[in-house]
Amino acid sequence: MNLASTLCVPLAPRLDTSGWVDSLRAIVGAESVLADPKELLAYECDGYTLQRHPPTAVVLPRTTAEVAAVVELCARLNLPIIPRGAGTSLCGGVLAVEGGVMIALTRMNRVLALDVRNRRALVEAGCVNAWVTREAAPHGLCYAPDPSSQPACTIGGNIATNSGGPHTLKYGVTTNHVLGLELVLPDGSVQWLGVTPDGGEDVEGYDLRGALIGSEGMFGVVTRALLRLIPTPTHWRTFLGVFDTVDEASHAVSDIIAAGIVPAALEMMDRLIVSALEEAYHFGFPLDAGAVLIIELDGLPAGLAAQAGVIEALCRGRGAREVRVARDEAERAALWKCRKRAFGAIGRLSPNYVTQDGVVPRSKLPQIMQFIQETSRRHDLRIPNVFHAGDGNIHPLILYDEREPGQVQRALAAGHDILTRCIELGGSVTGEHGIGVEKMDYMALQFTESDLDAMRTLRRVFDPDQRCNPHKMFPGSKRCSDFAVRKQAHA
Repeated sequence: MNLASTLCVPLAPRLDTSGWVDSLRAIVGAESVLADPKELLAYECDGYTLQRHPPTAVVLPRTTAEVAAVVELCARLNLPIIPRGAGTSLCGGVLAVEGGVMIALTRMNRVLALDVRNRRALVEAGCVNAWVTREAAPHGLCYAPDPSSQPACTIGGNIATNSGGPHTLKYGVTTNHVLGLELVLPDGSVQWLGVTPDGGEDVEGYDLRGALIGSEGMFGVVTRALLRLIPTPTHWRTFLGVFDTVDEASHAVSDIIAAGIVPAALEMMDRLIVSALEEAYHFGFPLDAGAVLIIELDGLPAGLAAQAGVIEALCRGRGAREVRVARDEAERAALWKCRKRAFGAIGRLSPNYVTQDGVVPRSKLPQIMQFIQETSRRHDLRIPNVFHAGDGNIHPLILYDEREPGQVQRALAAGHDILTRCIELGGSVTGEHGIGVEKMDYMALQFTESDLDAMRTLRRVFDPDQRCNPHKMFPGSKRCSDFAVRKQAHA
């Protein structure tokens, strides 16, 4: 038996589909509604596979009008709605906990307009992140947020969790690059929040755009977004710093930021990740290195030379035995291709893994990395690391085999220990993956009850009946049975 598939059970009887599925087909067309249990299996979870439950039906609309009509029907029938992009999220953020209608926006995937003069792009929510830069590149522009899932993840999903990526250290995360967005509210009405596509940089009245970004699909369904584009950097220096230990590399990260240098990107990978990547892609990583840093500077050539000298000196001062510089654009692209495929290479190490997304102050990186190593030994599980070191956003990957008795429980307990330690060090339990169903318990550790009440109140302004992506984020929500497993594992 597949243990992971048994961890999440329905919390209510399966919804009766008689009649209303036909109503969905009348809105979007029969070919755009999935209700067969076999078809729904592809939508039973996202990248967090420890909890699974299929929706009652999936609709694949092509226009905002279709989304609004579907949502209005669900409001009349009191049905839950679950917005979904590419399903690359890693916290169960699109889990249909009690069934309902999943609105998959992957067919709304166009770049609708490029405003080169004002450096903007109007896109549909299902537009793949990398496609925005692809369309803007001939004009010398790009879209800065670049999650590792960039070739697959969608702008709507990025908005849901306020996604980051390697190059957001310098340029900012999703909220810094979304000027405005179109939202279908849970009653089916359509609102535009923030800067309008034909407007200036100012917003009339309250700017609710920032409140929605990071709300994990609980305020409504985003259908379009107006994105800020930036000039594509014309010059760069990309380094690979090779260290014998994770501790040395962690101290080098702190030293670089303390020196007043903010690289475009500053990433760390440890030995386990490096070995998996080298086996998969043959870049030329040193297999005996304890950790490597990828450090990228961009800007004017005159400034890069001086900063490059400081970077090399700081790395060598912390024990780097080698500091390589990418020789050309091809080598640079190959290095970043490896980094962004790191999660995919984990399949060479383990049949299962769960990714954490904690944050600590950069100065506390050595402490949290030491703690992760101790956690690995304590729970007898391998925990490789690949993460955004520059902003303290760690991504320990806890490896386990669901076929082995006790390993799921140990993996959950290890994740609990790491996230709790992040809070103790003054950090957070998420930097860009979100809370979803996975991390609801930790919200009460990070926030006061008054803080949580304020968040719930804001949510009810948008979704009074709490039907939009229900049972996410907040402690006390109805949730799947494996939370009992987590508590037992850490007892």
